Amino acid sequence: MRLHLANLMLRSVALWLKRLPPSTRAEVLIQLIRSLVRRDTPKQTLQFLFKLENRLYLLEGETSIRYGNGIHTKHRHINYHHFFIRNLKLGEHVLDIGCGNGAMTYEMVTKVSGVQVVGIELNEDNIKFAREHYQHSNLRFIHGDALKELPNETFDVVTLSNVLEHIGQRVEFLKKIVQQTKPKRLIIRVPLFERDWRVPLKKELGIDYRLDPTHQIEYLQEDYFEELRRAGLKVTHVELRWGEIWSVAEPLTN
Repeated sequence: MRLHLANLMLRSVALWLKRLPPSTRAEVLIQLIRSLVRRDTPKQTLQFLFKLENRLYLLEGETSIRYGNGIHTKHRHINYHHFFIRNLKLGEHVLDIGCGNGAMTYEMVTKVSGVQVVGIELNEDNIKFAREHYQHSNLRFIHGDALKELPNETFDVVTLSNVLEHIGQRVEFLKKIVQQTKPKRLIIRVPLFERDWRVPLKKELGIDYRLDPTHQIEYLQEDYFEELRRAGLKVTHVELRWGEIWSVAEPLTN
């Protein structure tokens, strides 16, 4: 009964708020939050605010995908595609592990002459979207788990865009990639732990500080480079952008 009444009250408040201009609506919500935390300690207030922030971040991401007609707007704002593309050479054979919805995979094929790309992705909905929206004679999408089975081919380049952080046994996985696909280099993008002062504060307060709850790690720079070294990879180029590490690495055995 109480829950039913609470839901009715929320709907009434929401209908009232929707009649207000966005700036006024935001100010009303801020004042409501201030009143809620007025008697809390600074620690309790921060814990509440950070939990709220995490939920807002997820909602912002979902809405950005809708705003971008199925493609998260970060693809064009961050423009990380360009980093991968400018580190490819004409006619190379590329394996894009964790290709997602295929947006970057398609750009690699269409913007670098003669490049042939195989994209592998675990999420079946992503693969379906990629196959429906991105078609090219030099492009192939595979639905599969790269941790269990890689394509039985050799590649000049392997790309991993926001993939490594989802994996527990990262060093072993990188070694497997090099051993089985024989790449000349890997192009890798991962999130940094050192992206914002709120990240270590969230961790200190026991709040989830990760950009994605499926992340196994968000890197300190030295930890990232040490992992690659243990995997037998030498970093030949690195850029720190948008709270991320963008790097090119070569197997030491080459």
